[in-house]
Amino acid sequence: MSDQTWASTSLADLFAGQAYATVKGYVRTYVMHRQLLEHLPPPPAPVLDVGGGAGHQSFPLAQAGYDVTLLDSSPAMLDKARERLQRLHGEARRRVTLLEADGENAAEAVDGRRFAAVLCHGVLGYLEDPEPLVAQLSRCAATGGIVSIMTGNARATAIQPALERRWQDALASFDARTGIGVLGLPGRADTVEELSELIRSRGVEPLRWYGVWLFVDWLEFSGVELDPSDPKEVAATAAVEFEAARRDPYRQLSRVFHLVGRKL
Repeated sequence: MSDQTWASTSLADLFAGQAYATVKGYVRTYVMHRQLLEHLPPPPAPVLDVGGGAGHQSFPLAQAGYDVTLLDSSPAMLDKARERLQRLHGEARRRVTLLEADGENAAEAVDGRRFAAVLCHGVLGYLEDPEPLVAQLSRCAATGGIVSIMTGNARATAIQPALERRWQDALASFDARTGIGVLGLPGRADTVEELSELIRSRGVEPLRWYGVWLFVDWLEFSGVELDPSDPKEVAATAAVEFEAARRDPYRQLSRVFHLVGRKL
């Protein structure tokens, strides 16, 4: 996907507004936040969020006391981040820095600074070749620091079209690496093993991987509407998703996965 695509204000509205206002959006941020806290050093450790969009994943870390730098190439997404930043309390707001830059130039954009954690969530699938960006993530991580990547699961590409009863598309998807994602945009998927080997080649040792969505994904693509206005129901849903994301065989069936490694 080109930078021009992400620069679209309408796409930024969809991603920062509608996508995260759903039960599925809440599950993503909640589940990944808890997964991150299992590996992050204590605050105020510095965190770099590459392709961080409107800050849905990194702003909660700022609220938890971390020093957050959010880097994104899209002015429209950064405008959304600035809007959301104003909703944080003063101390958390002062812990956030916004940078406009391409992820493949991240090390230069942060002036060679090294971070205790480098996040890159939902970005690799829009790149034909993930290696240059992975190299940047590794360069930006301090020795002993965490690298956190979320991307599409190449072993589960048939799930979405099958649940949408697009049977011919599902049949063709078993061996496919590309498809249409939740925003209606084309994307590419990876396997846990391939991405693990890629980060290892850049000096990052894989620690653990997780799923992100499972049951909420299946329900959505089956046409079931989940109510985000019921906090008890949303919390119960997120608790189940958190457990599924940690366990086999459930995590293997997630359409996206979260891989965490440590810089050697």
